[in-house]
Amino acid sequence: MASFAIKVTRLALKTVAAFSPEAAGRLAFRLFSVTPSRTPRSGKEKAALTAAEPVMARARLVTLSFAGGWVTAKHFQSQSAGTATRRILLVHGWGSRSDYLAPMIDGLTAGGAEVVALDWPGHGASPGRTLTMPAAVRAIDAAWRQFGGFDVAVGHSFGGASLACAAGGLVDDVPSHVARKMVLIGAPSEMTGLFKGFGRYLQLSAKSQAALEDMVVRLSGRRLEEFDAARILGMLTTPVLVVHAEDDKEVSADHARRYAAAGDNIELDWANGLGHRRIVSAAPVVARINAFIRAGAADRREAA
Repeated sequence: MASFAIKVTRLALKTVAAFSPEAAGRLAFRLFSVTPSRTPRSGKEKAALTAAEPVMARARLVTLSFAGGWVTAKHFQSQSAGTATRRILLVHGWGSRSDYLAPMIDGLTAGGAEVVALDWPGHGASPGRTLTMPAAVRAIDAAWRQFGGFDVAVGHSFGGASLACAAGGLVDDVPSHVARKMVLIGAPSEMTGLFKGFGRYLQLSAKSQAALEDMVVRLSGRRLEEFDAARILGMLTTPVLVVHAEDDKEVSADHARRYAAAGDNIELDWANGLGHRRIVSAAPVVARINAFIRAGAADRREAA
């Protein structure tokens, strides 16, 4: 049964739609883009943030500006002697923050990599209360310009899909950025289903739903259907590792299967039993990613 707040929201949208379906669609998009509270929601989340403090204390904070805002990046040097052989861009999922990726950051830097971890707009140390895919692509572009490119791009959930969209150049005024290798963890493979599901949840009319989806065109210059991460990655030659758990309750395992079917360059590795969130801190997953990164010839950075 829908909560009282959802019932009120549905009624408000129907009232607005009676006068202007377009206004109702824009309002629905605003609701779709609002980010969750940064306050930890459970004892487990508080404990995870406390455990992350020694790792995050090693970071150098960098402000990255882009059209429409700015984000905070956390720059970690390799823990191995000598110069890092790989530079990794690491991005978290919706409602998360880079601190929750501390075990992965520790594992990647221990493996000899230099890591740049972003906090998306409306998350972690970055300002704002909204996040859209075009804004995420712009933040990735800002990181690319600041650090001169990346050998590897690793993203969890929304972050993985964002890396794919950035690789596809899906924001008209932002160049595509393709790392030499990519890792997607528990990531959705397309955006259309998310928008359709949100519209059904809010019981939007057909015209309001069309207005909701038209906001994607306004912000990026691309239709919603073009934000198909699996199709984009399948068209690349870049080696891609997809890590997913069949018991993931937030992003269906069907998304992982869809990635795997998209191209021969995409390898699927199941991490069953780890769900959607524990997967990013599991030692076997970090070890698998390190092995994937090291495999093959030494990576070369894409020019900025």
